[in-house]
Amino acid sequence: MAEQHYWTYAEKFELEKGGHLPEFTMSYSTLGSLNEAGDNVVWVCHALTGNSNVLDWWPGLFEKNSVLSPEKYFIICANMLGGCYGSTGSLSINPKTNQKYYHSFPFLTNFDMVKAFDLLREGLGISRINTVIGGSMGGQQALEWCIYRPEIFNNLIGLATNAAHSPWAIAFNESQRMAIQTDPSWKESNDTAGIVGMKTARAIALHSYRSYDIYKKNQAEDGHTTDDFRASSYQRYQGDKLANRFNAFTYWTLSKAMDSHNVGRGRKTVENALSLIKADCHFIGINSDILFPLAEQEFLARCTRHSDFDVIDSGYGHDGFLVETDKINNVLRKSR
Repeated sequence: MAEQHYWTYAEKFELEKGGHLPEFTMSYSTLGSLNEAGDNVVWVCHALTGNSNVLDWWPGLFEKNSVLSPEKYFIICANMLGGCYGSTGSLSINPKTNQKYYHSFPFLTNFDMVKAFDLLREGLGISRINTVIGGSMGGQQALEWCIYRPEIFNNLIGLATNAAHSPWAIAFNESQRMAIQTDPSWKESNDTAGIVGMKTARAIALHSYRSYDIYKKNQAEDGHTTDDFRASSYQRYQGDKLANRFNAFTYWTLSKAMDSHNVGRGRKTVENALSLIKADCHFIGINSDILFPLAEQEFLARCTRHSDFDVIDSGYGHDGFLVETDKINNVLRKSR
């Protein structure tokens, strides 16, 4: 069972695009134990709507017989800054006003989130990380962190991720935020503002997370249906499911941060930024992923030193990096 912890940075935290947080708290979870040498840390960066408990959403990678077993490694995962699972975000209290931030929460980038991770790392007294691993937005942050603090990491594992968020992916995110904006309640300042719009946003997102084949396999009809299709109810179900554990403010903040991802910003070029990484890299793509296509992981492998690249055969699309843990374990066993 993962252990839940909280850590507070009680100083002013300057943000990349201006503004600041007067302080912040990060929620993080741990599995396993730090060894005497302090060289068995595995840091996990979660995806857009994930939380710090890896056993909730990536259990197959952190079990007894997994490559990254907590019997061997000390697993840490922090809820990213701006999240809604214990870390400071839009629904947190602004200590300057004693009111929740809501729409006034400042703009964050992936770089801001990585700086917060690094402050937590220092606060925990961790000087070296054996492996940082993440998929999708989590992979973006793992990559950014290895560029920001190259001397800290031995290994980087990036799944279904990229060096800069593409116009295609940004367009998907903007369409989702447009859905939130159509909800009349979005202008309000309460915890459920924009929640109906967020349900629609989630349904839009599913088209980029899954694939044609997996919908055909799991949501097909018998040929006699004319309304109330399985695919229709599935979209509504997924919207309701997210609404029960998330909020529109966080969805807005994190999707904006994801769009901001470009490791080349302030570092001349993307290629130059990637050349700064000292960790051994392993990039894994999903062959049916339309949101983060294989070309993006191939590019990462070409531009980083000591890199491996593997492809997972999956019909699940982008979500394959969350679903295909057996295949991911098999790939990692070959390289570790």
